[in-house]
Amino acid sequence: MIIGVGVDLVDISRMRRSLNTRCAESFIKRVFSAEEIAASRRAARPVEALAARFAAKEALAKALGTGFSRGIAPGGIVVRRTETSRPSIELIGPTREAAVAMRIGPIHVSLTHTPRAACAMVVVESL
Repeated sequence: MIIGVGVDLVDISRMRRSLNTRCAESFIKRVFSAEEIAASRRAARPVEALAARFAAKEALAKALGTGFSRGIAPGGIVVRRTETSRPSIELIGPTREAAVAMRIGPIHVSLTHTPRAACAMVVVESL
């Protein structure tokens, strides 16, 4: 059963500005896993790749109805591509524990981006 749907849109120029501040490194390490950072650096458009992942994290928080609270944190949400390039979400650490307590089942994610914006849609099912 679907328990939530979330959508988020990230302005690429805003993400680019965030990545060019003196606090950029701490922002990146707090929000993205080492795997996500490496994958984004390999992408043809690294800023867009990070923006799409950030949009997915925000969309998931909206779909859960928690925002980034009650154990749900952006650093505990890992957005990756499967072998077939399909995007997926894995929850880790306290974020995973919070999702287990909420009886969260499968998580479906779709990503897209242009040079101006990145968008993600997340659908969350219950167990």
